[in-house]
Amino acid sequence: MSATIVSSLISAAVTLIVCLISQNKTKALIVYRLEELEKKQDKHNSVIERTYKLEQDVAVIKEQIHELSQ
Repeated sequence: MSATIVSSLISAAVTLIVCLISQNKTKALIVYRLEELEKKQDKHNSVIERTYKLEQDVAVIKEQIHELSQ
């Protein structure tokens, strides 16, 4: 009976260790993917900001052209 209990405890310990290792790998993958997503979002936001600036510049240039044509 003692051998069964020891065997069960060893099995439980090994299972726990495997689960912890698996969880750490999964966590690392999620962190990596979030970082990559943040990089893509930063690039997107940069494009939006540049587009907004270009739209402002175009509006100013259109106004200048309108004033010069009068």
